[in-house]
Amino acid sequence: MWKRGLNWAAVTLVAVFGLLWLGVVVFAATATSGWLRTIQALFSLFLIGWAIRKSVHLIRTAT
Repeated sequence: MWKRGLNWAAVTLVAVFGLLWLGVVVFAATATSGWLRTIQALFSLFLIGWAIRKSVHLIRTAT
């Protein structure tokens, strides 16, 4: 039971961090070069995608 709760907490933290990172890259990091912003945006999308994939996995193993 604890392990499942910790898994969900970790997935939630990664998803929130990915969303925050994307927001900073898109709205606040205007002084950086375009290619660097693109790489950072792709990394944040990777984190969000990982969190979604892991959430689906956790839901499937729960049933």
